[in-house]
Amino acid sequence: MAVPQSKTSKSKRDMRRAHDFLTASNRSTCDHCGASKLPHHVCPECGHYKGREMVRKSVEA
Repeated sequence: MAVPQSKTSKSKRDMRRAHDFLTASNRSTCDHCGASKLPHHVCPECGHYKGREMVRKSVEA
């Protein structure tokens, strides 16, 4: 039967469990097009950030 060689410290135990308490980041909506995006990031759909066009998106026909 496997027996631990020594006691696992609280620090080691808690570092192992740290990823269990992570939460997904909140999403926000773009003010220009209403698409879902990460906060404080340029919108991947329209390229706007804080009401200004940061990345010009080309329209493919």
